[in-house]
Amino acid sequence: MSKQRILVIEDDSAIRRGILHSLRFHGFEVIEAEDAVSGQVKAEADDFDLLLLDLNLPGGDGLDILRAVRGRRSALPVIILTARGDEEDRVRGLKLGADDYMVKPFGALELAARVEAVLRRSPARPEAPREVPVPGGVLDLGHRELRFADGTSTPLSEREAELLLFLVSHAGRVVGRDDILAQVWRLNPDAVETRTVDMHIARLREKLRDDAAAPRIILTLRGRGYQFVGAQP
Repeated sequence: MSKQRILVIEDDSAIRRGILHSLRFHGFEVIEAEDAVSGQVKAEADDFDLLLLDLNLPGGDGLDILRAVRGRRSALPVIILTARGDEEDRVRGLKLGADDYMVKPFGALELAARVEAVLRRSPARPEAPREVPVPGGVLDLGHRELRFADGTSTPLSEREAELLLFLVSHAGRVVGRDDILAQVWRLNPDAVETRTVDMHIARLREKLRDDAAAPRIILTLRGRGYQFVGAQP
């Protein structure tokens, strides 16, 4: 079996070396870039399975690379790397379709766990296209998009599609953040601190045309989790 390839775009040489060492130790093949210009070239020219992307890069904006990657490969897994306190950048990255984020500094074990979780596909993922009804349209798993009755469609990242399928499959039940992290991200909730579930829920509400101020499709139950409602009243 060929090794999975990861493109790492990170300008800090010490952090980049640590990432490369950890990923290679865990059996991945790694491509690297240290600035926005070379990162853009490699993102467009190389074949890889996951992108680790620093947003603050010399010579350009990492978000521009993310936009370009999403335009070419809408389902490519992407993890953004940000400095502590750069919440606005994380939010912008997640809205553009990143699957997860990591705040620097982070440990080698957490990095490997996040990468493996993002890469791992659900064993139950079908090979043939499937459609799952959602309010106002269908979730097309084959093309990873929401198609609405008015003829429009909205693309989903791989993680968004998995999360929405998980919520739909538990429609009417309350699912907690820990359950979502364990079942969708395949992470141990006790070993990770992340707001990525909340960010992905917010993005799904937007794409489902659900009112964030008064949601009717994905409900928030404080202290308990989320509940998917199969049909709007």
